[in-house]
Amino acid sequence: MRKKIMAVGLVLTAFSLSAADVYVSPNGNDANDGSKNSPKATLTSALRQAREMRRQAVEGVGSGISIHMASGVYDVYEPVFIRPEDSGTPSSPTVITSEGGAWLSGGVKIDGWKRQGKLLVADVPQFNGRPLDFRQLYVNGKKAVRARDVEDFEKMYRILNNDPANEVLWVPAEAVKKIVKSPYAEMVLHEMWCVANLRIKSIDIQGDSAAVRFHNPESRIQFEHPWPRPMVTTDGHNSAFYLTNAKELLDVPGEWYHDIDTRKLYYYPLPGETVAEAVVPAVETLMNIEGTLDRRVENVRIENIGFEYTTWMRPSLKGHVPLQAGMYMTDGYKINPKMERPQNHKLDNQGWLGRPEAAVTVKGANDVDFLKCRFEHLGSSGLDYEWGTEGGLIEGCLFRDIAGNGIVVGSFSPASHETHLPYDPADGREVCADLTIANNLITDVTNEDWGTLGICAGYVKGINIEHNEINDVSYSGINLGWGWTRTVNCMRNNRVHANLIHHYAKHMYDVAGVYTLGSQPHSWVTENCVRDIYVPGYAHDPNHWFYLYTDEGSSFINVKDNWTEGEKYLQNANGPGNVWENNGPNVDESIRQNAGLTKDFLYLKSL
Repeated sequence: MRKKIMAVGLVLTAFSLSAADVYVSPNGNDANDGSKNSPKATLTSALRQAREMRRQAVEGVGSGISIHMASGVYDVYEPVFIRPEDSGTPSSPTVITSEGGAWLSGGVKIDGWKRQGKLLVADVPQFNGRPLDFRQLYVNGKKAVRARDVEDFEKMYRILNNDPANEVLWVPAEAVKKIVKSPYAEMVLHEMWCVANLRIKSIDIQGDSAAVRFHNPESRIQFEHPWPRPMVTTDGHNSAFYLTNAKELLDVPGEWYHDIDTRKLYYYPLPGETVAEAVVPAVETLMNIEGTLDRRVENVRIENIGFEYTTWMRPSLKGHVPLQAGMYMTDGYKINPKMERPQNHKLDNQGWLGRPEAAVTVKGANDVDFLKCRFEHLGSSGLDYEWGTEGGLIEGCLFRDIAGNGIVVGSFSPASHETHLPYDPADGREVCADLTIANNLITDVTNEDWGTLGICAGYVKGINIEHNEINDVSYSGINLGWGWTRTVNCMRNNRVHANLIHHYAKHMYDVAGVYTLGSQPHSWVTENCVRDIYVPGYAHDPNHWFYLYTDEGSSFINVKDNWTEGEKYLQNANGPGNVWENNGPNVDESIRQNAGLTKDFLYLKSL
C-alpha cells in the first residue's frame, strides 16, 4: 500500500500558479505548491488548495479551477470528500481531470506468497491500524472466486423445506457435511428476484437432511419477511443455494479463502499461473460528494478518472436480505388483516430499507458531472446519486466488474419511510431530478448481488436515460421507479430512450430489459432494443421473464416503438394512463440499429 503524506498547512506559493490549475501526482508531495513541476500527492490536498484559491479569488479562478491528476494509482484510506466549498459556477466550474490512467483505489496489495501443497498462502496485512477483512480478491487484474461448493451454478443444491416458525432452512445433508465445523460459512440463497446472503450459525444433520440456522439480524428478517421468499414447490423446483467462505470448499483452481482468525489468505492458482499482482479491497467508498439542501455542491466535473477496488462488508457483519434491486431490509414482516390502500390493492406486508454502499456517492448537489470515467472491480454499487441532486450528466463512462448496481439514482424510500408508501416529500428538493445518463457501457455488473441492475432509478423526476449499452447482467437492465403504488407521488417526466440491453437475466427471473414501478406521469420508454435473455435452469419460474415489464402501480407511462425480438411483455397490477404502442420485432429496423452507444462512444467497447 502506498503511503500517504497528509497536508498540515497550505503553501502560500501555490497561489502564484499561472491560471487556476493544481497538479497531483502519485510521486508528488502534499507539502509541494501544486504546480506542474511540484505536484501534490493526494486529491484531498489538491482540493484544499483549490478551495483556498477560490475563497481568496486568486487570479484565473474566474474561468474555473482544474485539478490535473497524473497517470497512476492514488490509494485512499477514506473517501475523498468534495463539499460545498469546492463548488464552482457555470462559468467557473471545478474540474478534476486526467489525460488518462489516473485511478482512485481502495485496494491493498498482497505480497509474499508461499507454496503450501496445491495452494499459495500469504499473510494479510493490517489496514490503517486494524485487521483487514474483505469479500473480493483480484489476481492479475481479474476477480478470483471466493471458495464455494459448486463451480457450475446449474449444479446448486436446492432447499428441502422452509420453517419460518423455528427460523430453519432444511437442506440435503450431503450439501453441508463439509462445512459443519466451518466458523464463518455463508449461504447464498436464490429467492425469486433476489439472493440473500446468510451467515450460518449452526448445522444439525438429521439423517439425509440438515437443519441450518443463521445469525441475526438476517435470520429474523429472512424468516419474517414474505417477499421475495424461498420457493418450496410440489415439483421439487425449490430455491437453489450455494455455500461459500469455508476453507473446506477451497478445492478448485481460481478459488480463494481468507482465514480471518489467522490472517492468512489462501489461493488455488490456475494451471501455470504466476501471481504477478494480488489486490484485496479495503475501502467501501472512494469519493463522497455531499452538500445540504440549502448549500449544495455545485458545478463540479469529474473527467477521465478511474475508480477501482472497493468492498462492502455488511453481508459479512449483518447478512444481506434484499427486498429488490439490492436494497436490503432492516425490517419486514407479513400483516393480517391486510392494509387498505385507496386506489391500490390491499397490502399484505410492511418493509423498511437500507441502501448498499457505492464507490462514489453524490448527495445534496447541483450539476455534478462524470465524463469518460471508469468504474471497475467494485464490491457494491458503482456511482450513486442518492438524494437532493438536480441536473448533472453521466456520459461516456465504463462500468465493469461490479458486484451490485452499476448506476443508482434517487430515493428507494428513506430509512424510516415504509417502502410501500408513496414518497412525495414536502421539500421537493430532496428528489433527484433532471439527471442525464447517456452513452455509458455497463457490462459484467451485478455479478455478486444477483438481484441488482445495470441502471437503477427509484423515486426520480426528469431523468433521461438514453443510448446506454447494458449487457451481461444478472437481473433486469434498467429499473425506473419505486413504491408499488399507483398513488401520484414525486415521480414524473422520466425518459428511457434508445438503450441497447442484451444478455440479461443471467441468474434471476421476474425480469425485463426495462422494468417500471409506480405512478410516473408524462414518462416514456421509447426506441430501446432488448434481446438475448439468459436461461438459468434454477430460475424460480422459467416462464416469468419479459422484454418490457410495467409492474405494480405503473401509471401514465408511454411504452412506444421499442424493438424486442419477441412480444413477451407484462403489465402487472398497473394503474391508469399507460399507453403501449408499436413494440416488438416488426418495429422499424433503424430503431434496433440506433439503440445503444452513439458513434463517438463506441470506443468504450474496446477498453
